[in-house]
Amino acid sequence: MAVMDITAAMVKKLRDATGAGMMECKAALSEANGDLEAATTLLRKRGLATAAKKAGRTTSEGLIGHYIHMGGKIGVLVEVNCESDFVARTDKFQELTKEIAMHIAAANPTYVRREDVPEDVVGREKEIYKDQVKDKPAQVIDKIVEGKLNSFYQQFCLMEQASVRDPNVTITQLVQDAIRILGENITVSRFTRMKVGESA
Repeated sequence: MAVMDITAAMVKKLRDATGAGMMECKAALSEANGDLEAATTLLRKRGLATAAKKAGRTTSEGLIGHYIHMGGKIGVLVEVNCESDFVARTDKFQELTKEIAMHIAAANPTYVRREDVPEDVVGREKEIYKDQVKDKPAQVIDKIVEGKLNSFYQQFCLMEQASVRDPNVTITQLVQDAIRILGENITVSRFTRMKVGESA
């Protein structure tokens, strides 16, 4: 198979789409033989590796993002943290914070991440799922329950939800992409979503 020439226009298109560096984009396009989608996937996978390396670093700076929706009927505050005030003031970080606040307004998560779900809630869900599949063979019940529990996390935990703007990307992936671009660890600490007429 002929090796495709990687043009400057292709590199620019990939760079605009991913925020990755020029050399990273060129290498990914070469590896993917000019396929933009495959190159994007390669860069995203590499970004996940970069994000994993940064995950242990302290995040004590950041912003409180906010979003008001539907004529003032729904409001969201979300705390997104990073390592430095410099990164907190970048357009990319502010866009991420706004995006997460808008997502919370639309998707209405209950928890930030699965570790935040109380044990009694997890236990109750497991019992419900076990009851639903009690007639299945014993060796498959645990797998089915685990699958249903993962679906529960994807529905109620912010970081595991699919973005309302791009269902192919989770909020975790959005954050990891920002980590790769900005070069700092980024975490979502907490959020509050209020809707007029709802009790606390």
